[in-house]
Amino acid sequence: MKKLASFFMIFVLLFSLVSCSSNANNEESSSSAPQSSEPSSPETEESDNSSASFESSALESEPTQTSSKSLVVYFSWSGNTENVAKAIVEQTDANIFEIVPATPYSDDYDTVLDLAQEEQRENARPALADSIENIADYDVIYVGYPNWWGDMPMILYTFFDTYDLSGKTIAPFCTSGGSGLSNTVNEIKELEPDATVTDGLHIGSSSASSPDNAVSEWLSEIGLAE
Repeated sequence: MKKLASFFMIFVLLFSLVSCSSNANNEESSSSAPQSSEPSSPETEESDNSSASFESSALESEPTQTSSKSLVVYFSWSGNTENVAKAIVEQTDANIFEIVPATPYSDDYDTVLDLAQEEQRENARPALADSIENIADYDVIYVGYPNWWGDMPMILYTFFDTYDLSGKTIAPFCTSGGSGLSNTVNEIKELEPDATVTDGLHIGSSSASSPDNAVSEWLSEIGLAE
């Protein structure tokens, strides 16, 4: 009877040891398994999204390098002309270049109006912050600007003085509160006499946030629709 009890005790002890070893292996396996990554923080998602945006200002300082033979060149102070420029890019697959003054304009509306009028009186040529190295690669140049005091901002004159657009097609577009294109298209024809200058597009400031239809009609009228 004592032998039977002893045998039973040994059996229980062996079973306990096997069970403990199995649990230990399971725990080790669980702790060594790769952990799932935590969801991205809002800051990370915002950073990732910003890289996929249309164009940052840093990238817009030089034309995008694609096979396109057309380029949208624009100057925008309030953002209205920029909206139209982007609509043209979307409908033509053109590259884009933002005219940026070497000395930034004030953010104050009245200050900019006064400076613009002073630049006109002095026939000024504000310096450009960046340049277009491959302007010869383009056949069509879309040129956009706001109407300041019935004319293009003087930095546009700097642009036309800097680049010879002979043999190219220039398509002007303009935004303003109500002044239209004024005489700017004729001015461009005088500045670039050996270029073909199309009819211009004017979009009022109140419509500049949704210019797609106007841009589409204009591109068809001047024969540059895709």
